[in-house]
Amino acid sequence: MKIFLKAQFSSLIATAVDFSVMIFFVEWLKVHYTIGVLSGAMAGALTNFVLNRNWAFNAIDRSIKEQSFKYVLVWTGSVLLNVSGVYVVTHFLKIKYFISKIIVSIAVGISFNYFLQKKYVFAAK
Repeated sequence: MKIFLKAQFSSLIATAVDFSVMIFFVEWLKVHYTIGVLSGAMAGALTNFVLNRNWAFNAIDRSIKEQSFKYVLVWTGSVLLNVSGVYVVTHFLKIKYFISKIIVSIAVGISFNYFLQKKYVFAAK
C-alpha cells in the first residue's frame, strides 16, 4: 500500500506539471487542445519517471536505459489513451477540454499507468 500511495503522490505532482504545461499551451499560446494535451503529457511523463524511479519504486539500482525504454513504451500507450480519450469526451460529449482531461487522466492513471509501471517498468528482477 505504501508504494501505491507514493506512486499516486508522484502521479499527482506529474499531473500538476502536465496540466500547467497544457493550460499554458492552450490558453496562452492558443494552440489546439490536443497539442496542449500532448505537450503536457510529455512534461508530466518526465516528472513522473524521475519521481517514480528515485522515490516511489526506489529503482535506482536498476538499468536506467532499460527502464527508460520500458517507460517510453508504457507512456506511448498512455498518451494515446489520454489524447484520444480527451478528444472523444470533449468532442462528442461537449465537455470542456480541462474537465475531459481530469476524467480521462484519472481513468488511465489508475487502470493503465500504475500497474504497468509497477509490474513492468520498475519491477525488481
